[in-house]
Amino acid sequence: MDNQKVFAMSFSKIYPLYVQKAERKSRTKKEVDEIICWLTGYDPETLQAQIDRNVSLQTFFEEAPQMNPKAALIKGVVCGVRVEEIDDPLMQKIRWLDKLVDELAKGKKMEKILRVF
Repeated sequence: MDNQKVFAMSFSKIYPLYVQKAERKSRTKKEVDEIICWLTGYDPETLQAQIDRNVSLQTFFEEAPQMNPKAALIKGVVCGVRVEEIDDPLMQKIRWLDKLVDELAKGKKMEKILRVF
């Protein structure tokens, strides 16, 4: 899929998929929200506002209050691509979030997911 199509996707359509993925593995919506807020700097209220506004992934990340400086520590493969090797900054942010939700669904402890070392 071309990057522009991904960037234009509605965050409010993707968000429930993250929650479903986590819940299928006995994790919670609250944990998904915590991960998203940790990565982007949104608080629960502003996160919900972005969902309600039906913003695109591009707008969601452009309006993020502050990307977590520890996001650079996110490493691994998502969709066959190493997240640390993605050149496009927006695509890298999207894949960072995908990777964090994957880690949650795989049962990692929140401290490890949030890079609290």
